[in-house]
Amino acid sequence: MTLYLTDTTKSYENQTSKSTFVSGECQVVFGVKLYPAGATTNSQDGVTDLFKKCLPVLQEMIEHNMPLLVHGEVTNLEVDMFDREKVFIETVLSLSVQKFSRLKVVMEHVTTMDAVKFVESCTYVGFVAATVTPQHLVLNRNFLFQGGLQPHNYCLPVFNRDIHTVTSGSKRFFLGTDSAPYDRRRKECSYGCAGIYNAPVALSVYAKMFEKFSSYKSMTYIWLFAFSENALDKLEAFTSFNGSDFCGLSRNNSKIKLSKTPWKVSESFSYASGDITPMFAGEMLNWLLAPL
Repeated sequence: MTLYLTDTTKSYENQTSKSTFVSGECQVVFGVKLYPAGATTNSQDGVTDLFKKCLPVLQEMIEHNMPLLVHGEVTNLEVDMFDREKVFIETVLSLSVQKFSRLKVVMEHVTTMDAVKFVESCTYVGFVAATVTPQHLVLNRNFLFQGGLQPHNYCLPVFNRDIHTVTSGSKRFFLGTDSAPYDRRRKECSYGCAGIYNAPVALSVYAKMFEKFSSYKSMTYIWLFAFSENALDKLEAFTSFNGSDFCGLSRNNSKIKLSKTPWKVSESFSYASGDITPMFAGEMLNWLLAPL
């Protein structure tokens, strides 16, 4: 679990949670989540001014080596929707890293070349990293509008332009699905929720991306790796090692197996709250979770 950072979060809350976690008495909390107020669903209680409201908390986090997990967007209505991450880096995150150079920061679900360059440019290796979702890896903003408005492709940060870079398996980048299982009634409405339910397909999508670029000519990507003909040897570190190593957590000892087996994604999943449409609903994917 993570703590939800607000304007009124007290530093002793972080100290108590971290010391409890480290001692093993109650392994619950390992980081603090920064939502700028109003940036995404359920962020209304988020931070309004990081430097004026949260400095004692950040200082306490450094002492206990607790990572700050950042939803990196500004909420100023004068900023273009597709520039919100870029402006956040310029006005908030870069200043935070300069002021607190030993603070561990994870930029979650990066969407722009600006974010990738920022992570790569940070001097203190091991203190700034980023996660990449399957949807931000394979889709761009055109997928929101092809054939009409596509509410199940709407998430925040919103998809951006085609972006290319080469970091070739860098340990600063790792898996973060940001999977959000909103039922159809909350997606297909006047004010649809931002989020994509990718949990059933995430590993299959990642595996395909690491396998071979040439087979995905019809799609566009945020390139966070120098994909050669086959980069599957980098998949395990991206999904299972880099994140836990960066956050100072033990690696999971359990295993899963992916087999090269075509399968069709379900059109929907039924829950008590209603039907949920997954990412790539009804489409064929080529990597399947298989029994060990």
